Order: sequence, then C-alpha cells, then structure tokens
Amino acid sequence: MAGKGKGGTMQIAHILVHRSPGEVITIDAEASVADAVKLLAEKRIGAMPVLANGSLAGIFSERDLLYRLAHEGSACLGSKVGDVMTSPAITVEKSARADEALGLMTRRRIRHLPVTENGAMCGFVSIGDLVKSRIVEVEHEAEALKEYIAHG
Repeated sequence: MAGKGKGGTMQIAHILVHRSPGEVITIDAEASVADAVKLLAEKRIGAMPVLANGSLAGIFSERDLLYRLAHEGSACLGSKVGDVMTSPAITVEKSARADEALGLMTRRRIRHLPVTENGAMCGFVSIGDLVKSRIVEVEHEAEALKEYIAHG
C-alpha cells in the first residue's frame, strides 16, 4: 500500500498528502497572547506553531495559556507569544511512521506535532489525525482478511 513505511504503518507524509503547508495556522512570536487566544478560538484549534523570522520557534497551546493564567492572571494576555510558548518544539519528520509519532506524543504528553522535512516545517498533525489514520489502516486490514477468508 502506498504511504506505508517500514513495519507496515502509514507514514506522516501520507497523512499530509492532501494538505498544503500554507493551510497550517501559525502565529508570529511577536504577536500578543490575546491575539493568539483569539486565533485559537476563531479556528477552533487547540495549538499552533509559532514562527520567528519564518522559522519554527515553538508551539502555543491551550495548556500554555492555562499555565500562564494560573500564575499571572489576565496580565499574561499582553505578553508576547514567544515569551509564553513551549520551546523548542517537539517535531516529527515527514518520513516517520504514524505509530512512531503516536508513541512520541504519548511519551511527551502532547497532542500536536509540527512536521519537518530537511529542517523546515512542512505540516502539522494532531493526535486525532494520527488516530484516524490508524483506524483507517485497521479497517483496511480487517477488510483484506475478510476477503482472504472468503476466497481462500
């Protein structure tokens, strides 16, 4: 099957095949936390990559906001995203397998990963994207087994 890596599981590249890197919602490190919160709410997303001079600098997530609100109150809304984000960002290579990315997310207790290729960000995946790809894979495997049993 196309898109499968060593070990038979789908590669991140296959998950991103119909997505453009330009579709990734990002925010500049110099933007205010208030602007970041507004963008998260408007787009109904939980996290986004933070860019500084066009390069990946970190991740800003609901969790980053929550921790800052707990310590600083609403004053944190005036801070720069670059001062609040999680950095460095934990990333995954485009050539990695989906199960490797899921394992990384589980170990690091995160739900979003910037995808890189040759050191540059080329996509963004959530744990939901990876779980969905695994479900599709399992369904295809089950269907193949049913066909084999029925015609074997």
